[in-house]
Amino acid sequence: MPKSSKEQVELDERKVLRELQKNSKESIDNIAKNCGFSRQKVWRVVKRLEKNKTIWGYGAIIDNKKLNLEHYTLCVKRSITPIDEKTQHRILHEMLDDYIPEAHITIEDCLWVNGKYDWIMTFTAPGLRETKQFCEKLMDMFGVYIDSYDIFETIIPIRKSGLKNPRTTQKDSFFL
Repeated sequence: MPKSSKEQVELDERKVLRELQKNSKESIDNIAKNCGFSRQKVWRVVKRLEKNKTIWGYGAIIDNKKLNLEHYTLCVKRSITPIDEKTQHRILHEMLDDYIPEAHITIEDCLWVNGKYDWIMTFTAPGLRETKQFCEKLMDMFGVYIDSYDIFETIIPIRKSGLKNPRTTQKDSFFL
């Protein structure tokens, strides 16, 4: 049996990744069935993708309302002050949500972007007071590098991590 071409391997990996994105908790047997592959092939593909860091984690999508949490997006516009190496290390390697443990902040995404803003974070918090405390702490830590920021509160997530929110099938009036 000849080895697969690089293109075929990439196509197979994409099939497996699509299935994992739909439900990362799905069994290897079901993923194999949906892809038309053997269980062993799917297992090898997943292990290869984990080893080369294409897959670098798994997670659960949580209904924050059931945990009495709100979801926020923080958009930061950088100042012109260059970021020194120590600060870069803090942003890249420290858990920023641990700086105010009593605020119960959990950062979901921390992104460096091109566009109107330079740094975007999405996170959960019990409410606006804790969110403002968190932003004030960030300003204390990184204020010289921050020109301005905006906070957005999520009304209802329509999709998260590529999955449709099951609550949007109800007759919600969130667009009004």
